[in-house]
Amino acid sequence: MTLVNELQSAMQASMKSGDSDRVRTLRTLLAKLKEREIEKGDELSEGELTKVLQTAAKQRKEAADMYTDGGRTELADAEMKELAIIEEYLPEQLSEDDVAAMVDEAISETGAESLRDMGKVMPAVMKKVAGRADGKTVQELVKRKLSG
Repeated sequence: MTLVNELQSAMQASMKSGDSDRVRTLRTLLAKLKEREIEKGDELSEGELTKVLQTAAKQRKEAADMYTDGGRTELADAEMKELAIIEEYLPEQLSEDDVAAMVDEAISETGAESLRDMGKVMPAVMKKVAGRADGKTVQELVKRKLSG
């Protein structure tokens, strides 16, 4: 079952159960996927589908942070609920230890020695994590390892 079919089935089940928050979130995701498919002019690969969901998840996190900073906890809670729904359909995220091991491996493969070599290490690590880790987390680990 493709991700799109899975989302459609989940939306139908949510409609039957009356879970309006879940229905709204899934509809939004399906619309974003369809929009991206139209832009591309062809069906999306699993990697591209995942990338759209990751972007949506990142947007929810950022919005929740802004609402929290602005003292709008009820809106931040709504964004976090949507984020939780989106994360159900994303690949399982790697632990920080797993990412750190991949960073070490990439550093030894590229021969990186200082922060100047970050441009060599980041693409190698991002290819290995393939959407299973946040780029910001990877960047922080690479900086820490290359500077220390």
